[in-house]
Amino acid sequence: GMDPLEFRLKNIADKKMQGVLKAAAEKFGWTAAKAPSGRGFGLACGSDVSVPVALMAEVEVDKKTGHVQVKRVVCAQDMGLVINPDGAIMQAEGCITMGLGYALTEEIHFKGGEVLDLDFGTYELPRFSWVPKIDIVLIEASDQPSRGGGEPGIICMGGVIANAVYDAIGARVLQIPLTPERIKQALA
Repeated sequence: GMDPLEFRLKNIADKKMQGVLKAAAEKFGWTAAKAPSGRGFGLACGSDVSVPVALMAEVEVDKKTGHVQVKRVVCAQDMGLVINPDGAIMQAEGCITMGLGYALTEEIHFKGGEVLDLDFGTYELPRFSWVPKIDIVLIEASDQPSRGGGEPGIICMGGVIANAVYDAIGARVLQIPLTPERIKQALA
């Protein structure tokens, strides 16, 4: 019953997590609205290797086909001292791109204990044409030790896209990947 960012800021006491949420919201241009708003905006946050991370995404969903297009993603993370900012940004961008596959298409199918997906004809990886506009925000924390920055964003990709899909269509999809069939089933 409230804006997703407002809800998290009200209920998360960790100051570093609040910091990445606020930084992501500023870069994204987040405006408060109760979900589902029809905008296709999503938010997710978490922590991996002691790195708080917040992601915001904008998606477009075709209700007839169930196809999801991720338009943009903002990722804010507090990695402590960032020694190579360009390298850290590239790591985060790669992580987000990899997470698109996990969230939208990558799934292994089995039958009688046998793996059915033996090539890229049935196991679909993200393509360059899928990659949305990605903005990375690295929190200034030069007084803190360096921590990992390659993987933190991936832990939120399924959640941020699922939340954005919910905001767009008003139906929850509770299993990833968010395939067109699962989107249509949730709408039914």
